[in-house]
Amino acid sequence: MGSGFSKMKKQAKLMEQQLETMRNEMKNKQVTGSSGNGLVTVVMNGEKELLQIAIKPDCVDVNDLEGLQDLIKAACEDAYSKISNDSNSGFSLPGGMSLPFGL
Repeated sequence: MGSGFSKMKKQAKLMEQQLETMRNEMKNKQVTGSSGNGLVTVVMNGEKELLQIAIKPDCVDVNDLEGLQDLIKAACEDAYSKISNDSNSGFSLPGGMSLPFGL
């Protein structure tokens, strides 16, 4: 168990620290999703938690609640897609391995 093992332990510790940094960055990251040309906007964090919903009064029609529900869903999907794209950019590790941010 010579210097090769020590080197692997150091690399493992470094990877662990880098993964923790990435987790914190994603947790603190916020993205905005929108639909209906901005009639509905949502804010999510990198852990895909919904933080805020904003609905412009123009799109509130008591006779078309289904339309409003669709706009909210579309805005959430937009934000979720942005988070997924960020997390799929991954992270390069020694040896050419790549890990997604979501780990």
